[in-house]
Amino acid sequence: MTGTSPLQYMKAVRLIRARQMLLGGGLVKTVAHDVGYESESQFSREYRRFFGAPPSAQAHAAPRERSRQVA
Repeated sequence: MTGTSPLQYMKAVRLIRARQMLLGGGLVKTVAHDVGYESESQFSREYRRFFGAPPSAQAHAAPRERSRQVA
């Protein structure tokens, strides 16, 4: 139905949720744990592979994104 394996689908869902949380101002370590990763480094590797940038870049961009939305 999705064209991916169940594992790949669940990984994508978790990473997309993580991105939303990072944009909301979440800390990388907290977000990684909240979406089900025990290892922050594993989360960072998978996030980078999926989005093409590390989660820390998204976390640093979050304040700028929010200020653009308000303006």
